[in-house]
Amino acid sequence: MLRVGDLGKSIAFYTKVLGMRVLRQKEYPEGKFTNTFLGYGVESEECALELTYNWNKSDYDIGAGFGHIAINVEDVYQATVKAKAQSVEIIREAGPMNAGDTIVAFLKDPDGYEIELLSK
Repeated sequence: MLRVGDLGKSIAFYTKVLGMRVLRQKEYPEGKFTNTFLGYGVESEECALELTYNWNKSDYDIGAGFGHIAINVEDVYQATVKAKAQSVEIIREAGPMNAGDTIVAFLKDPDGYEIELLSK
């Protein structure tokens, strides 16, 4: 679960840049928050990412314990090009990782969370 400051921007990032789709969304008026679940397939068969939007909060400290979310993509180079075309911040360009031959790239989502793209 990631807490996000602008639910619309975050949904756009995960759907348009990373190709996920919204699986379900529910508002909790008494708690003043919205949960949105995104993923690549049916939740019973694939993992899902939960975004929590607290209605009266627009930013969070990411914290020292969080590293990054890793997502396998068909073509890291092409995914990076697509992200750049949508003005996404690229932290590390696509290329082989330091200790191996896996192709990786790193992006930032709208809230500053690091997303690693890696080859399957």
